Order: sequence, then C-alpha cells, then structure tokens
Amino acid sequence: MSGSGEQVRTLVRRLEEAMNARRLDALDDVLTPDFVRHCQATPDLRITSREQFTDFLRQDAAAFPDNVQTFRHILVDGDMAAIWATYEGTQTGQLGPFPPSGRRARFDVAGVLRVADGRIAELWITWDNVTVLGQLGHLPGA
Repeated sequence: MSGSGEQVRTLVRRLEEAMNARRLDALDDVLTPDFVRHCQATPDLRITSREQFTDFLRQDAAAFPDNVQTFRHILVDGDMAAIWATYEGTQTGQLGPFPPSGRRARFDVAGVLRVADGRIAELWITWDNVTVLGQLGHLPGA
C-alpha cells in the first residue's frame, strides 16, 4: 500500500486541483514519471508518461479553455481510488476532427486510479462520447 486512505484521497484531490487551476507543474508531485492513462473513449490516444498526460491536458484546455472537472465521489481501497466526476466546458477550439462549436458540454466521467510510492501511477477513465458529441452539436440532428 502507498499510504492511508486519507493520503490517497488527498492525492486525488491534488490532481483535481492541479487540472482545474491549470497548474500542470504541480503534476510532478502528483503523478509518477511513467504515469499511464487508459481510456476506452479515446482508444487511439496512448499516454504512457506524465509528460504526455500534461500535453494532453494542454490540448484539452485549448479545445475547452473554461473546462472544470469536479470529483463528486472518491472511494479509496488500499492503493486504488475510484472517482465519479463531472466535466464541464465550452468547446471554443478544435476537438480532434470537430471544429469549435461554441457549445457547452456537461457529462459524467468514471475513473480508477492506482497509487505507487505516494503518486498516481495509473488511471483508467471513461465517458460516453455520444453524450459529449451530441451536446456539442457534432451529431446529426443534435
């Protein structure tokens, strides 16, 4: 185990705060250098380092500059934590093949994090792309 339940919960909150404040330098103390992100919703995007994750967050902020991720529930079990979160943001930048829509999206996100040596080493995360693309107006009839 990499710490008490409260230490793991605090680490997960530090991740949330760093992402929302755009303090990506704070991720050096939160994520391991070899951090891995697994995401079924973005199967072609491989993230196998803290540096790649930081770049991903920069790209996300370029598409949704006002994005906020709110971790509504955090459950801790040993060196693992589960989160239920809400992502909100207005798409004013390019999102993959989708041009800026100027529309706001709000959707739920589920994730599981693994902690090793006092930092987050791995993240499994997913959301419903149909919900997101529909809210942004990128689906027919949306």
